[in-house]
Amino acid sequence: MDNILTIIITGIIGIVAGFGIAKLIEKSNISNLIKNSKKEAASILKDANLEAENIKKDKILQAKEKFIELKSEHEQVILTRDKKVAEIEKRVRDKESQISNELSKAKKVNDDFESKTIEYTTKIENLDKKQAEVEKLHKSQLQQLEVISGLSAEEAKNQLVEGLKAEAKSKAMSHIQDTIEEAKLTAQQEAKKIIINTIQRVGTEEAVENCVSVFNIESDDVKGRIIGREGRNIRALEAATGVEIIVDDTPEAIILSCFDPVRREIARLALHKLVTDGRIHPARIEEVVAKTAKQIDDEIIEVGKRTVIDLGIHGLHPELIKVVGRMKYRSSYGQNLLQHSREVSKLCGIMAAELGLNVKLAKRAGLLHDIGKVPDAESDLPHALLGMQWAEKYGEKEEVCNAIGAHHDEIEMKSLLSPIIQVCDAISGARPGARRQVLDSYIQRLKDLEEVAYGFSGVKNAYAIQAGRELRVIVESEKVSDENAANLSFDISQKIQTEMTYPGQVKVTVIRETRAVNIAK
Repeated sequence: MDNILTIIITGIIGIVAGFGIAKLIEKSNISNLIKNSKKEAASILKDANLEAENIKKDKILQAKEKFIELKSEHEQVILTRDKKVAEIEKRVRDKESQISNELSKAKKVNDDFESKTIEYTTKIENLDKKQAEVEKLHKSQLQQLEVISGLSAEEAKNQLVEGLKAEAKSKAMSHIQDTIEEAKLTAQQEAKKIIINTIQRVGTEEAVENCVSVFNIESDDVKGRIIGREGRNIRALEAATGVEIIVDDTPEAIILSCFDPVRREIARLALHKLVTDGRIHPARIEEVVAKTAKQIDDEIIEVGKRTVIDLGIHGLHPELIKVVGRMKYRSSYGQNLLQHSREVSKLCGIMAAELGLNVKLAKRAGLLHDIGKVPDAESDLPHALLGMQWAEKYGEKEEVCNAIGAHHDEIEMKSLLSPIIQVCDAISGARPGARRQVLDSYIQRLKDLEEVAYGFSGVKNAYAIQAGRELRVIVESEKVSDENAANLSFDISQKIQTEMTYPGQVKVTVIRETRAVNIAK
């Protein structure tokens, strides 16, 4: 127990002694560290002072160099300025010397001018004196001549003038007559030459329209589907399109007959879609016909755009482009109207080029000259005046409007473009086989037949079919009753009989249809 206590006390004493020794050593180390830090600080301060001195010397040296450089530049600028001033002073001295020389020359010229003026003044005075003497001598000679001839000077002059006037007039009239005869001969020859060259440079095939289209089918079984149960499909087709559909014994063919090419084309395309699709019934027929009519309208616009692009005509109003497209489905005396107008446009362009006129305006007027033949509704105006009104409405130039309105002499021609359009229209229409008078009168009779029906109230559509032997009239069921339908048929037939001239008989069929449509939801 005593040993343990001794050990503990000895340990405590050792710890205390070690702690005291550690304190002494730490104090000695701190003192040495402080001394070293002071030495290091003094060394750093000394180095900093040396570096500062070096930097100061460098800056002073740089400042001196910069000063020398600026001084040199300033001296150079002053030298350059002095040099320029010296050059300017030299130029001024040269100018002064030149001006002095010019002044001396001007003074010399002025002296010469004054001497010349005095000389010429003297000469003029001498001339005046001589002229007075000549006039005096001339008067005395005239008096002597008057005494000899017995006429005064004025009377002699008048006789001479009258004689010269008569002789000059005679020669002038003879020259004018010769010139006129030569001009007539030359003008006729040149005109014939231009027309012949123009016709030779345009080669267009003959275009004669007919009134039927043939729709080819794969087999005769399709005919039964087109006719439908109790003929309802074919009746729906004829009612929707206004085209007579002839289904006869002709193998693998159906005839579409109508005087209106647009309606005939709509019927042909609609029939093709129906046969291809296979679903043929009245509701489907009406839907397809409506879509086909919209397609034909789009095609008309496309044809118009393509035509004006082919002819190089720009800036045409969209409505006029549509009218040009509709010409594809119109004919004039059997000649396709669009092809006729294209031909006239090309002829006008060639002839205008030969005569040195505006080729673009001539082609524009040639294309538009017959737009009055494709109106949306019937008009009492001649087609030339109607076309001129449309051209004015859609902003065409005055020369073009006048050429359209005057190409059949309805109005006065006001520019050289108008007779060119008239001549080219005659050239295009006068080609052998280009037109057929009978077809045009036949189509006009069918149109008049339809117009008679449209003159009655309640008529929705009217179609002349079977070459004008039948008039099929579709009425609005809300406005026309069954009893009124019979009366309407009789009234139309009586009006046709009294107002129109036609061969054979015309059958008037009035169709009234009532539909009840509801939708189940």
